[in-house]
Amino acid sequence: MKSTHGTALTTTMVALTAVTGMVEAISVLALGPVFTAVQTGNTLFLAFAVGGARTLSVAACLASLAGFALGAVLGARFESHEDSVGRRWLVMALYGEAVLLAVAGLVAWGVVRAGEPPSGRHYVVIALVAFAMGMRNVTTMRASVPDVPTTVVTRSMTALLGGSPLGLDTRIPTGTRNTLRRVAAVLAMFAGGLLGSWLIHEAVEPPLLLMGTAAFVLVVAFLYSFTPRPSPSDHG
Repeated sequence: MKSTHGTALTTTMVALTAVTGMVEAISVLALGPVFTAVQTGNTLFLAFAVGGARTLSVAACLASLAGFALGAVLGARFESHEDSVGRRWLVMALYGEAVLLAVAGLVAWGVVRAGEPPSGRHYVVIALVAFAMGMRNVTTMRASVPDVPTTVVTRSMTALLGGSPLGLDTRIPTGTRNTLRRVAAVLAMFAGGLLGSWLIHEAVEPPLLLMGTAAFVLVVAFLYSFTPRPSPSDHG
């Protein structure tokens, strides 16, 4: 039972990693350029913008940072509360993320298009998406699936290479299961980004893409809700 639950949790986190790739494709190629999940990149974008990079927007970066911070704070409070009253906090968190992405799509509807100069509505959409991703990062930290943080793959790549026969780092856990998890995380991020960029290239409107990611997260949450919960203290 525990193995089945662990596999379901890992699969869920890998699926969410693909969502991140899609979300960042929308954020960088249609909303910004700005990052909404990868705040390391967004912090650097802000630094570049302040430094005079004309293709980057200080306002967009600040909207993302503000939305992310609010999402992390309120997401932590929400998930802790759901956990304390015995609800499946991970499922509820994913439902919340789906709602936020759907609202962002609705706000963007008819206004936000790829290649257009940012407007006030753009910044609201950026903040909403970043809010969802701030909440996601809390969810990921609470779930604590090794090497699958869902919003970055640097750690997954490092563990994959450092624990390989090339790296031979004895402190990095090895084995087929660990390797497959790390490879899946990297490929999922790539696949999500590839799909998102291709759809934008094919002129699919960003609001539709946001609604699509919301629907995908909703399905992931719904499917995970059917997995058994071995104990009250277990994940989600």
